[in-house]
Amino acid sequence: MQIRRRNPNPKVNSGEVEYRSKIPNTEPNNILEEIIWFKEVEVERMRDRLPLLQLRQQVEKAAPALDFLSALRNGKTSPALIAEVKKASPSKGVIKADFNPVAIAKAYEQGGASCLSVLTDEKFFQGSFENLSLIRSEVDLPLLCKEFIIYPYQIYYARAKGADAVLLIAAVLENKDLNYFIKIVKMLGMTPLIEVHTLEEMDRILELDSVELIGINNRNLEDFSVSLQTTIDIFAARKEILEQRNITIVSESGLHTSDDLNTVEQAGAKAVLIGESIVKQDDLVKAIANLFPN
Repeated sequence: MQIRRRNPNPKVNSGEVEYRSKIPNTEPNNILEEIIWFKEVEVERMRDRLPLLQLRQQVEKAAPALDFLSALRNGKTSPALIAEVKKASPSKGVIKADFNPVAIAKAYEQGGASCLSVLTDEKFFQGSFENLSLIRSEVDLPLLCKEFIIYPYQIYYARAKGADAVLLIAAVLENKDLNYFIKIVKMLGMTPLIEVHTLEEMDRILELDSVELIGINNRNLEDFSVSLQTTIDIFAARKEILEQRNITIVSESGLHTSDDLNTVEQAGAKAVLIGESIVKQDDLVKAIANLFPN
């Protein structure tokens, strides 16, 4: 499934009023497409507030990025845990009402997470880049900027705010963009986590050079159902290539129990990204211990 990058029903400014002319097939097909359409506007506003030249100057002053991939390959748990600092989601609403990003991040670090994922989208997930900066100043773990990236500007912004890795979504980005973005990410010393949802997306990503870390999202973007069978099937179908190229697989979404973790680890995942099932618990350290009893 390919996400349309731009709203086919844009605002038209007549000089006096803004309006939209209704044309067929102009509503977003799913929440991801709605998010991407909003990002087009949001990034434009970010550029107005902070031009790229000034942003690059901030990046030059930032401390060097931590090795996100190495932290996963030498994980504190098996599979390695990327624990997500997450307040809300479009489908579930507010997940953590008493949300303190730094306290959550510290608890994850204490509980044995190898890396952290920080949601920075404000409109749909109630996250922020400010949360990323605050967490960077308080914890020593590598940080993934969980953002919906469609422009290089966002990659530089993530690095300036302390990110060590960024998410690149195959459903959103064409291969020519992915190749370009991967080069920028690595030039800045960060790790690209490329996310796929289907075998077709996996095959497309395997055409790229320098791919080392792939996330398999168990969530179906069309109906939002979740099945761990997604990780099992996609890895099994391309097991030989993935192992031959030493590509680390992260299983994402739908992970709630230690049995779930065993399932995806046996399928081939070396790491898991977990947000909701941990963050909604009162005792985050205990929640992680329950997932990794051994």
